[in-house]
Amino acid sequence: MKTAPFNLREPAVQTSNVVFASPHSGRNYFRSFLRQSMLDGNAIRSSEDAFVDLLFRDAPSFGSPLLLATAPRAFIDLNRGADELDPALIRNVSADTKNPRVISGLGVIPRVVTNGLAIYSGKIGLRDAQTRIEDFWRPYHRCLQTLLYETRRQFGEAVLIDCHSMPHAAVERIGGSGVPQPEIVLGDRFETAARQEIVDRVEAAFSGAGLRVMRNTPFAGAYTAKHYGRPSKGQHAIQVEIDRSLYMNERHVVPGRKLKAFQTVMREVIAELTLVGRQGTQLAAEQQHGWKPSSGNSYRNGFKSASAERVP
Repeated sequence: MKTAPFNLREPAVQTSNVVFASPHSGRNYFRSFLRQSMLDGNAIRSSEDAFVDLLFRDAPSFGSPLLLATAPRAFIDLNRGADELDPALIRNVSADTKNPRVISGLGVIPRVVTNGLAIYSGKIGLRDAQTRIEDFWRPYHRCLQTLLYETRRQFGEAVLIDCHSMPHAAVERIGGSGVPQPEIVLGDRFETAARQEIVDRVEAAFSGAGLRVMRNTPFAGAYTAKHYGRPSKGQHAIQVEIDRSLYMNERHVVPGRKLKAFQTVMREVIAELTLVGRQGTQLAAEQQHGWKPSSGNSYRNGFKSASAERVP
């Protein structure tokens, strides 16, 4: 049976103009792909935004659709353009490219995982690459474009929250001694992918839950933010990167013991995010969802930002 290219979770009634999508949390590792790869089960998952789908699972209960990839990022990267083909990996592709992502091995069909380890021992065929794009990339983006179009038609504007996670090592290098490291990085491609009032409100949703937020460093947003972020047309895109050490064991690629606590935090954040473009008052949201704003300290009270404990 053919694998579904995505998983779309929709609310009974869409009441928010915010659309959530996770292009990198797919974890359906096909046996044929694993046979092609020379990496072990953990190494090949190092590029995966593992369990991000679990962090945003409550979005439909707050009136927003949630689009989830099924295929893993190491197999196909849905946050790249379909034309970002790597000649160092794919046979019969022109070597005339200046795209830095492709050159580094992180094209639409990745040559390496995030830590630079090669996925394959040699090249793959162009037909293989094209089949992956036709079977997974195009259906995912057709669905995402339709969601944004229908949302814009219903509400006048659409806000895409592009959901990702980042290795803790990526934020360890930020800032100097005594400078708090960000736990959330928002990417709006340096104020070009979303109206700043909207980005401000997204930041407030995370910081109100006690999380440290930074913008555009070290991640400003890639294909999805650039392609779908059209503020002049009432379509906004913001990439959200979450420090993996908050909820998972990165070494073993398994949920951390703090996952459930962090899911509670994320439920509060999602409730705020879905209000970004919704008409009406906070009271209406409380009546509809039974949610009440906290004092803003729920994250710090009983949930620390240290690296996830090792799970045997």
